[in-house]
Amino acid sequence: MDISLTHRLSFKQASITVLVAFILGTLLSLIQVGLDYASEDAAIDLEINSLLQISHNPAARIAYNIDAELAQELVLGLLRSPAVMRAEIIDNSGMILASVERAPSQSDYRIFSDFLFDERRQFVDHLFVSHAPQEALGMLRLEVDTFAFGSDFLRRAVLTLLTGFVRSLLLSLILLVLFYAMLTKPLIGVIRALSERDPRRDFTPVPCPRGHEEDEIGTLVAVTNQQLANIHEEIDQRREAEDRLTQYLAELENIVSARTAELKATNARLTLSNSELEQARHTALDMAQARAAFLANMSHEIRTPLNGLLGMLALSLDGPLNVEQRQQLSIAHDSGKVLVELLNDILDLSKFEAGQLELEHIPFDLGSLVEDTASLLSQNAGPNVELTCLLDPRLPTQVLGDPTRVRQIVSNLLSNALKFTRYGRVDVRVAPSAGGVRILVSDTGIGIAQEAQSRIFQPFTQAGVGITRQYGGTGLGLALTRRLCEAMQGKLSLNSQEGFGSQFCAELPLPSHTPAQQWPALSARVIAFCQSNSGLAELLGSWLGNWGLSYQRLDSDASLGGLQADLLICDSAERLTELRQSSKAPLLLISAYGGFLSSEQTSALAPFEQLARPLARAVLQQSLQRLLQPRLGSSASQPAAQPNKLRQARVLLVEDNPVNQLVAKGMLAKLGCEVAVTAHGGEALSYLEKNSVDLVLMDCNMPVMDGYEATRRIRQNGRWPNLPIIALTANALPDERERCQAAGMNDYLAKPFRREDLATLLDNWLPLTTTP
Repeated sequence: MDISLTHRLSFKQASITVLVAFILGTLLSLIQVGLDYASEDAAIDLEINSLLQISHNPAARIAYNIDAELAQELVLGLLRSPAVMRAEIIDNSGMILASVERAPSQSDYRIFSDFLFDERRQFVDHLFVSHAPQEALGMLRLEVDTFAFGSDFLRRAVLTLLTGFVRSLLLSLILLVLFYAMLTKPLIGVIRALSERDPRRDFTPVPCPRGHEEDEIGTLVAVTNQQLANIHEEIDQRREAEDRLTQYLAELENIVSARTAELKATNARLTLSNSELEQARHTALDMAQARAAFLANMSHEIRTPLNGLLGMLALSLDGPLNVEQRQQLSIAHDSGKVLVELLNDILDLSKFEAGQLELEHIPFDLGSLVEDTASLLSQNAGPNVELTCLLDPRLPTQVLGDPTRVRQIVSNLLSNALKFTRYGRVDVRVAPSAGGVRILVSDTGIGIAQEAQSRIFQPFTQAGVGITRQYGGTGLGLALTRRLCEAMQGKLSLNSQEGFGSQFCAELPLPSHTPAQQWPALSARVIAFCQSNSGLAELLGSWLGNWGLSYQRLDSDASLGGLQADLLICDSAERLTELRQSSKAPLLLISAYGGFLSSEQTSALAPFEQLARPLARAVLQQSLQRLLQPRLGSSASQPAAQPNKLRQARVLLVEDNPVNQLVAKGMLAKLGCEVAVTAHGGEALSYLEKNSVDLVLMDCNMPVMDGYEATRRIRQNGRWPNLPIIALTANALPDERERCQAAGMNDYLAKPFRREDLATLLDNWLPLTTTP
């Protein structure tokens, strides 16, 4: 086996050694050159200064005697020095007595000398005689060409570096020969001896090179011989093992034959089991599809009659009714809305399970949403329950999120609190938090036992059987509320003690879109008669001072006691007459929902206004502005008069259900629209061919031609490219909206719908005309 020169250990060892020696030699040469350079640089100045010292006295006498001829001889003598390029003697008046110069020497190596020592140097010796050193006689000036010195330095430096390189080269050759003889040659002999033998047959020891028995090479040979002996022993053991293995394989063949038969039987059983599992999977998929179809059919079949029921009740409530009839119809209408909410909860839970719930991310006024929701639910509060909206003044005017789902959360929590509270307070508090907003609903109701708190968030589950029997309900509200909070990346927590009320806290990541509202400033003295533990006292204390009013609270049964006020607020109608007799200040009564005074009573108390709980911020401030207007003057901000909205639009209603036709037609007529009715899509296409309309309300499920097909044909016709087509459908499942959009419809309205929902939709798609 032959190893190339560059791969031999001797070459590598010599290379490393020479490299180190070369680096050290180069460093030492550079140090020597550096020292020589410093010496040469100092020698230039020393030699020229010596020349100046020698010439000082003659030059001084020449300058003293002003002898130009001697001066010329002196400078010519100085010019004989190979380094002097220019010499001149100048007297004390500045006149040049003598001056000579010559061109500098030229060489290819001059650039290195000039870099190291500068191209030229100037020396000046001030002339004076020894007996009068203070009297200046002139100066002797020399200009020196440094190349005369630098050329000698460069020759010495090159010689020094070349000598060091040659020493390193000789050293490398000597070391290479020595390392080859001492290391590489014996190793090659060992390698050749190993490569020429068969380790499976030849187990004779490898000979050790002479003179290397005690060094690393000898140790390597000894270890190699030991390994060869071990290999020989291992080969013998493997041969014995192979003999035993052959015997075992014969026995194993018999065992494998028996196991193969067992595996075939097991495989047959697994195949049968897989077939049964595949059949079960198909059955589960069929059941899921059947469930989805059932939900769609249930939604359609329930919402269609509910739309007619609620629509007719709403239209009836707009007509002339006596008190008893209006109350009966209102109860029926509210019961119908409860059915709609129950249906929506069931559908929302099915959306959660299918992973199809979609959330909006739009700006909305959270404070107004909470106040409106509380106002709608206030009629569910008991006569001895105070419902209060406590909004933090720092709450942003608008936040980003899904207003529909947030309203659903607030509504479910408030409805739950009002249902289980018979006495005391129900408060909804909204405040900004580090991650968004915090909605806190607390009550003084029956509370929830500790062991029941873990299961009330499960669907169709309440705290106990007695709760369902006494208070009613389905057990869907809290389960849906928690899932909505989690869908918004928020959380819902509970703190309750049985018999002492409950507190639900919804932490929702709703980022701020518009900063907190700046309310018009008011200036007046206000006294409120209410209990210190009431929600009204907390609300007034939070907002009146924020609006710039001077506020003082007295107990409900306290007397005015000569205090002066610009406005009196009271929570009890029984105190009004007494307060009017003791003060002429305007009165503001805050009463429960439905407890309004008659017109005769309010006339006797003028100036007087009455507001129902829960108070909304805008309603409270507008009332304060009206009552304080005589004091504040005409500059007080008043709400602008809203113009009357009139719609002069022709609407085509495509609906097959006669009851729903009457409902929609009645609502549209009250909203100022001219309505045409067709029973299916075919009639709608025929009507559009002969008449022009501004908007189409299209039912989706109809005989002859459904709304999807009718819409596709309208869009394909091309005569009505900008005609708004709004879907009316009782199918509220999540894929229905996409199906309507794919057919070409512009918007979507689920049954049953309210007149407010229809009006909002018309605001988006029909132009309005206004009259003052």
